This record gives sequence, structure tokens and C-alpha cells, in this order.
Amino acid sequence: MKKQKRTVVIIGSAYPLRGGGIATYNERLAKAFSDHGDDIQIQTFKLQYPGIFFPGKTQYSEELPPEGLDIKVTVNSINPFNWIKVGRALKRLRPDLVIVRYWIPFMAPCLGSISRIIKSNKHTRIIAIADNIIPHERKISDRLLTGYFVKSVHAFITMSRSVMKDLEFFDKENPKKYCPHPLYDNFGDIISKKEAKRMLNLDESGNFILFFGFIRDYKGLDILLKAFADKRLKDYSLKLLVAGEFYTDPEPYNRIIEQHGLIDRVIMLNDFIPNIDVGKYFCASDLVVQPYKEATQSGVTQVAYHFNKPIITTDVGGLAEIVPDGKVGYVVPPQPDRVADAIYKFYNEEKENLFATNIKEEKKKYSWDNMIKTIYELFEETKLTYDNTQ
Repeated sequence: MKKQKRTVVIIGSAYPLRGGGIATYNERLAKAFSDHGDDIQIQTFKLQYPGIFFPGKTQYSEELPPEGLDIKVTVNSINPFNWIKVGRALKRLRPDLVIVRYWIPFMAPCLGSISRIIKSNKHTRIIAIADNIIPHERKISDRLLTGYFVKSVHAFITMSRSVMKDLEFFDKENPKKYCPHPLYDNFGDIISKKEAKRMLNLDESGNFILFFGFIRDYKGLDILLKAFADKRLKDYSLKLLVAGEFYTDPEPYNRIIEQHGLIDRVIMLNDFIPNIDVGKYFCASDLVVQPYKEATQSGVTQVAYHFNKPIITTDVGGLAEIVPDGKVGYVVPPQPDRVADAIYKFYNEEKENLFATNIKEEKKKYSWDNMIKTIYELFEETKLTYDNTQ
């Protein structure tokens, strides 16, 4: 796939920031580059969000650092003097390739300024992996900020076709490719349901549905809670695991639980879930539900795939692109009654084993090798002239 060893820098979240989707992805991508023989380092944030803007309890990990990765803590998201310093250092370093993760307009001034300085060396090629172009929670300044960032890079990868469509509004000239989110295979091996339940102190005879990840309003936990109140589901002795930290006011969700008499059927585990525990929650569950009101792509799907867990997701953004309806789960509108119908159908028709078997084949599409291949195809497509070409 490559003719020579290259130097690669990823700019984005990583340890000592807490795992979460983006940090975990960046660390796994760095390992994939390393496996392909490249020299790879990550430049992460020493300040990612000012404390007043961060909705969680802490931004920093209490886990051990990932093994074998060169992670440098350098970037301050709100200090322009820092952007100049980091940009100049990377300009002098002259990596062959810089990967910039872009997920919210707040980061546009920082990442766009650093990228402009780096590419002035006329050697380094800069590719943005864009999780979002237009964010889920929108502000009036979003388009202006995103436009500034988009003009700072040479090429783009999106992990959903809906983000690709948004990107076309901002850029019609530079190379861009769609490559679906690779599998999260770094959360440990599959263990039995019985063992996972025992490790989480759950009833070993119970059936569990999982909602996983940071809780934001657009992720639709309220839809799932209302769906879970459907009287048909009570016959299956189901319990809902809500595993993830609140990044919004929890009170509206607590009210739904109280109003629908769900206190004994919903288990709220609302601390940050460290990487070493993620697999336990998936392995303990029969089914993963993503009731999003809007979305682009979700790493939760790729964690579920790794653990062979069926998925119910909503037909918004790019979620349905990688969940074949009726094969590995169900795709439904973001409505409580439709989510309830899908959960009932899953248990009533005993679909778990069939869907899990189909997932084992479906997930072969989502390899890190494919992402690396796509990145290097874009690398070759960029038409700028550099001092050192291969």
C-alpha cells in the first residue's frame, strides 16, 4: 500500500485527556499507522476546553497511558500564541502528513491557524478527519468558524455521507473521501454474559438493554425512556442500563423515570466509564439502543459490532448507513412508539442469535487498514508540489 516509511502527526484529543470517542479513536488510529511502519506521534491538548465550557466532571483520565504511543501534550485551544508556537514547531518538523480531527467549530480558530502555519513549509500534507461539519448543538457563528478551518487543509475524510454532504457546502475543490468509522477493537475480548453481569453486580438471570455514552439531549435518551415504558416490554423482565456521564441537565430524564414508574427498571450508571470497563457493559447486554434525534456517525455502533451486539438505531444522519435494517438490528424513526416496537419485535421474535451471527460477517467491512488506505489515497491525490516527493 505504501512505498516508503512516512512521518505522521495526529492533532487531536488523546491521553491524558479522558478516552471518550475522539481520544480513543486517535489513539487507535496512531496504532494503525505504527502497525503499517510509519513514524507516528500525537499532539494533544494541554487545554482542550476552558473549565466553564466543559459539561462533565473532569477532562482528565485516571487510567494508565496507552502503551507504545508517542503523545505530546502541547496544544492550548484558546491561546493564539500557543497556536503559533505549535504551528512553527510542526512546520520545522516537516512531517509528511498531518491528520487533524475536526468535530466542533469551537476548535476552528486553533486547528485552522496551526494548519495554515504547518502547510506553509510546502512539504506537509494536511488531511482533516471531520466528525461533524455542522454541529448537533448549533450556534450563529458555526458557519463562519467552520469556513475558516476548511480552508486550512488539503483534503478531507468523512465517516458518514451526511457529513460529506455538509462539507460540500463549504468546499467543492479539495479531494475528499468517505470511509466509515472503523471497528473499536481496543476494549478487550468478548466475555460471556454471565461473567459480565457478575462483574457488574447485575442479576445474572435478567435481560439488559444498553444505552451507552455521554448523555446529551440530541442523543434521545428521553425517547428511549418513554419507549421503555411500553407495557409490552414488562413481560420480558427487561432492565435498561444507562451507562455514561450526563453532559446536560439530568432532571428532565429523572422526571420521565418517575412519571412512568421506571425506577426499578432503569439502572443509571452516570459516571464516566473507563476503557477497561467498557466491554463489561456491552457483553452484559442483549441489545444496544441508539435513539438519537440527530447524528452523523457514532463510535458506539462500532463498539457494539466488536462485541457482536445487535443494535436499534434511528434513521438520522449517517447512523443507518452501517446498520442494515432487519439484518443486524433495526432502523426506526426517532419516536418512542417506534423504538418500543423494535425492542418488542427483537425479543418476541428471538432475533438475538441471528443478528449476532450476521454482525460477525458485517463488521469485517470496518477495518483500520481500510482507513489507512483511504488516508494514503488522499495523500497521493493532493496536487500541491513539495520539496520531497516519493
